[in-house]
Amino acid sequence: MSYRNKTYVIFDGDDINNYWLMKAWCENENIDFDFHDAHEIRDIRSDSEEESVKRGLRERFKNAKQVIILVGERTRYLTKYVRWEIDVAQELELPIIVANLNGRRNYDDNLCPPIMRNYYAVHVSFQPKIIQYALDQFPSEFHLKKDDATEGKQRIYYESKYKELGL
Repeated sequence: MSYRNKTYVIFDGDDINNYWLMKAWCENENIDFDFHDAHEIRDIRSDSEEESVKRGLRERFKNAKQVIILVGERTRYLTKYVRWEIDVAQELELPIIVANLNGRRNYDDNLCPPIMRNYYAVHVSFQPKIIQYALDQFPSEFHLKKDDATEGKQRIYYESKYKELGL
């Protein structure tokens, strides 16, 4: 098995600017944000056949230790790739950080894909400090608590954590 140190990011193509923003946070020396992007593992052509694309995406998952889902206005309705990627992440029992592009700091029933309703994941706002905190803290918590989590399975960070981080 390969060494898993990557973060797999799931997003709607309409939200790609937010993905690029995350990449820019990594490059900005004034922002304490970093992740090892699983999307850098293999180039996948968007005009390839669906099975070929999914094979390439699955290869990226092999190196992922966690997942970020960027949840925007249309995310819950996307089934071709977004739903499939979430299915794969859950099948592999990867920790999932849900970053709400609308700024919500908790589970957003109106926008989050229904498949996430019963999966133990942390829901945060789309801000570098809280996402970085989740990247650093949630994976180990996930592996300790995923089998015992029963109450709605949605994990949030309380307002005090956001204040501690200056948000």
